[in-house]
Formats: sequence, C-alpha cells, structure tokens
Amino acid sequence: QVQLVESGGGLVQAGGSLRLSCAASGRTFSNYAMGWFRQAPGTEREFVAAITSSGATTDYAGSMKDRFTISRDNAKNAVYLQMNSLKPEDTAVYYCAAAWVWGRKRGMYDYWGQGTQVTVSS
Repeated sequence: QVQLVESGGGLVQAGGSLRLSCAASGRTFSNYAMGWFRQAPGTEREFVAAITSSGATTDYAGSMKDRFTISRDNAKNAVYLQMNSLKPEDTAVYYCAAAWVWGRKRGMYDYWGQGTQVTVSS
C-alpha cells in the first residue's frame, strides 16, 4: 500500500502560481512512477503530468506543458507540481497517483490521494 496526501491547493488569481505537493508513505516511493490528474465539476478526471520513478523523464498534457512542471524528491518521498500562469479553466481538484508503470491513463495508477482544490479566479 502507498498512502498519498496532497497539499498546496487554494485560491489564486489568474496569472498566479501555486505549488502542489504530494507526500507519500508506505511502500518504497522510489519504485513508483507518479502522476498528477485533475477533475473539474461535471467532467472526467484528466491527465496533467507524470514522472518516472527516477525522475529522469516527464510527460505533460499538451495544454499544460509550458506552464506546469512536475518534479520529485525520492529522499523526501514527495512529488510536486509547480503551476504557473494559472487560468480560470485550471480550476479543479488535483490528485496525485502512483503507478508501477508510468503513463497517461487513469487505470494505470494503483494508488490515489484524496485531492486538493485549486480555484483560479478571473
């Protein structure tokens, strides 16, 4: 089992920045690829970004590639999502997730956090 707890969400004005954190506990964090997903009301949960277990490779959804940065610190059992130039359409609950094999599909991820709310005002 891997337990994941997100933090860092909040209310920010358009154009602002937030840094989300995800703290992991349980099984060896460094064995897992990590991903960030988000879900706005009335929509499906969508892929945001992913990072391999070593942190060497990252992947982003196209609309976020130039504004978001995923990173991890295996010594601290943590993964981060730096979000810049935020837009009202970025408003959603953001979830971190852990997987044995990294990718963009929700079904590939075995463990999920409870999410943190990000609200971007115009």
